[in-house]
Amino acid sequence: MDERVREHAEVLVDWSARVEAGDDVVVSVGPDAHELAVAVAEKLGERGANLLATYSSGEVTRAYLQAHDDAFDEAPAHELALVENADVYLSLGGGRNTSATADVPGERRRAYSEARNEIRETRLGTRWVSTAHPTRSLAQQANMAYEEYRDFAYDAILRDWESLADEMAQLKDLLDAGSEVRLVSSDTDLTMSIEDRTAVNSAASVAYDSHNLPSGEVFTAPYATEGEVTFDVPMTIRGESVRNVRLEFEDGAVVDYDAEQGEGVIGDVLETDDGARRLGELGIGMNRGIDRYTDNILFDEKMGDTVHLALGRAYDACLPDGQSGNDSAVHVDLITDVSTDSRLEIDGEVVQRNGIFRFEDGFDA
Repeated sequence: MDERVREHAEVLVDWSARVEAGDDVVVSVGPDAHELAVAVAEKLGERGANLLATYSSGEVTRAYLQAHDDAFDEAPAHELALVENADVYLSLGGGRNTSATADVPGERRRAYSEARNEIRETRLGTRWVSTAHPTRSLAQQANMAYEEYRDFAYDAILRDWESLADEMAQLKDLLDAGSEVRLVSSDTDLTMSIEDRTAVNSAASVAYDSHNLPSGEVFTAPYATEGEVTFDVPMTIRGESVRNVRLEFEDGAVVDYDAEQGEGVIGDVLETDDGARRLGELGIGMNRGIDRYTDNILFDEKMGDTVHLALGRAYDACLPDGQSGNDSAVHVDLITDVSTDSRLEIDGEVVQRNGIFRFEDGFDA
């Protein structure tokens, strides 16, 4: 086993999920994440945690959904009980086909997602963390040799997370003190309110309200969105390629959209429910260990020189106590490159220009 697999498992169990003795841990294992699962199991055994491993396959999900009609039982009791009794939920991505569910009808996918909303909400109440084992399918999707992709993935995952957390805290402080964010580029002019919102310093640990490994972003929950934005970073959504998505917002909701490729899947997302037409997240990438697009949202949204916006569900960590943000059965991220001809403003003051933050060398006010 590559020693970096064990390092990945150690970061996941200790830094990210903060697993303790006696914790009940569910580990969802992708088909090609076997090595990482073995290393994680070893770490959980060392911690004295209780392990239950489950199998998660896009091809299995496809077979089930293709054979099913659109009438799904809401929150099946056996699956709900599993997440209700879990302290920690670890998702180890690593499938064999990144487009395994591409031909499942959109209406059926929406119905399945809506029926699982209570399960999803319950899982989000655990110390959950999602990560990915570098696999050949992910390397192929990134248009990289497997060995090259493996090096890339570990450069992003095996970071000095404490130092990066200190750096990202500077942006969190600016967002927490702000009321309005404006994103401007050659084809984007979008304003969002962030009044009374709390930004999350997403440093790959539940201690920071962060649930992805790798991470390396600062995000908040915007509202009252106005204007137009173009997402120029290619990506795959629900197994379909999406390119150059344009969204137009009025009174906080999407009123018009188009895309060079994948317009149909964007329409499916927007039709999920009322919340799917509103933003649940503004995220700003700060992980310089991610230096290229890989068509994998877990990595791409954390990349430096990018901003991403998510249609759908807002995260509770960004909201005042007792308040609910945008509610939806989906949370779908879209990414725009801000490395050239762009600026990010907070209350009229430029805090990032052409990908460089005001607290970094080379910033041009």
